[in-house]
Amino acid sequence: MSAPAVSVPSSPSHTLRNAVIRLAGNSQDGIQSIGGFLGRLAGRTAHEVMTYMTIPSTISGGPSIFQVHLGSGEVLTAGDEADVLVAFYQHSYDSHISALRNGGICLYDSGEVNEIKNERGIHHFGIPLTAATVEALGGSARDRGKNMLVLGLICAVFGLDKEKLVTIVTRQFGKKDESVLRNALLAFDAGYAYQIGDLEKFAFEPGEAQEANRISTDGNQMLSLGLLAAGVRYGSAYPITPWSPIMETLRIELPKYGGIFVQAEDELAAISMAIGASFAGHLAITGSSGPGISLKQEALGYASMAELPLIVVNVQRGGPSTGLPTSVEQSDLMQAIYGSHGDTPRFVLAPKDVEDCFYIALEAGRIARKYSCPVIILSDQALSSRIEAFTEPDVDKHWVEPSLDLSPRGEEFRPYPLDKTTRHAPPGSKMAAGKYPHISGLEHDEWGHPSGNAKMHQEMTNKRRQKLLDAAAEFPLPEIHGESAGDALLIAWGSAWGPVKEATDRLRSEGYHIGAANMRHLHPMPNGLEKVFAGYKHVIAVEMNDSGAYGFGQLAMLLRARYADPKIKSVCKTDGLAFRVREIVTGVEKHLAGK
Repeated sequence: MSAPAVSVPSSPSHTLRNAVIRLAGNSQDGIQSIGGFLGRLAGRTAHEVMTYMTIPSTISGGPSIFQVHLGSGEVLTAGDEADVLVAFYQHSYDSHISALRNGGICLYDSGEVNEIKNERGIHHFGIPLTAATVEALGGSARDRGKNMLVLGLICAVFGLDKEKLVTIVTRQFGKKDESVLRNALLAFDAGYAYQIGDLEKFAFEPGEAQEANRISTDGNQMLSLGLLAAGVRYGSAYPITPWSPIMETLRIELPKYGGIFVQAEDELAAISMAIGASFAGHLAITGSSGPGISLKQEALGYASMAELPLIVVNVQRGGPSTGLPTSVEQSDLMQAIYGSHGDTPRFVLAPKDVEDCFYIALEAGRIARKYSCPVIILSDQALSSRIEAFTEPDVDKHWVEPSLDLSPRGEEFRPYPLDKTTRHAPPGSKMAAGKYPHISGLEHDEWGHPSGNAKMHQEMTNKRRQKLLDAAAEFPLPEIHGESAGDALLIAWGSAWGPVKEATDRLRSEGYHIGAANMRHLHPMPNGLEKVFAGYKHVIAVEMNDSGAYGFGQLAMLLRARYADPKIKSVCKTDGLAFRVREIVTGVEKHLAGK
């Protein structure tokens, strides 16, 4: 459900179930740090959180925001509107005051913001953020520490757990010079003690989640952890936003488990190194964003032909070309499935939230090993950077300890048997038949030796295709949230799931009979979807890509091609921003009205 509007309370005991806080400033102000601290605090309490940020794509920096949705119950989106706006500059105020709810609260730097719009019942409170920081830290501080002062203000206004927040701050700055931590805490305390006019203090209702074994982090970190747990020990990549944090984490962590991650000179070299590790008998990883995945496609086709287990992560961003490097989009689905030349079977998966990033990596590892085939994980910029709180995965339960199988292969061994699943023998494995396998991008026989035989090519094509058909029969149907039959079924994938789920609840509260489903297995799709669709008058795919020349988003196009069902439609957008709940509701209502 959407967050209730925050207004000036009538008593100091005023409690909230949810609150959306938008911090607006410049990228160098450290507002991402404020949001990160608040997000981590939620992971150490019984509250839920989801964050959202925009950062400039240029090195010189520029305007930036960080939005935090804190709640005592389930939090599915970063919030359509803000309850509280913290504006660091005039441009921050002018650009984001429209995002504040009627009757909301605006805290602004009175030394920077001069023109105030007294409208819509908004309550304004001017605070000399820069001057108060200088006073707390000394004249040399200037703007340094202003973010920590704001963090203290927010902690006091919302009655957050100060002790736990100070512990998080101390852990963050404790390894730096002693003066850095001292100044951070001085600024925090100054903000916490600051008296903001007649603004009463708030408090969140007790959270519903269990505090024990909870963490809060972002999608890139959970994907990295999931890849480690899945048994990935080798990889290579080239830096690109927003993929790079995964690469940096694996570069640091893999050597601890006997592996290695190489930063290659370009994208083609990166995927080729990863393919080499797969050829050597290991499950390997490479990754990028859309532009880099384009460069990897030729070698990805080689991995399909050679039937090598390989995980490829695409953290999608706005396109085409360099596009919107720091904005979200889901425009690479067709690229993931059909990007290479020829018929190149590969699996495509998508996590639905930050927690699921861990489990989707495990699923990718399982599929890559079972079917000896490339698996593409389609994450996106929103998942990569937003913070959510959830129960910590039981890593020991899911941990896969990889082993290199160099055991002798018997007389019957073939690396590419037409009647069985591909099973490679790493170099160094003894062949009882005295005949050793070959791996090539050329079409080949059962031993991998090049073959131009027409019948063999058809049989090998059938064999590679059969992997997808077998998996489609194995994959579970998505669970239905809401009603299992009625006016419409909303289909989501990736980070669109949270807003779709909340939009479903809102539409049902308005009297519509709506269900929602999330697609984790995008290619191949699980069998039996047509039976699920049969109970609804409309099937509407909600996705962040363009409706194109034919009026349908990429997932909707695939569903229409698969089922030839005209009731499959789209709600699409490509503004670089995550879906707002009201955008989905409005789009669905238009379809239901026949517009």
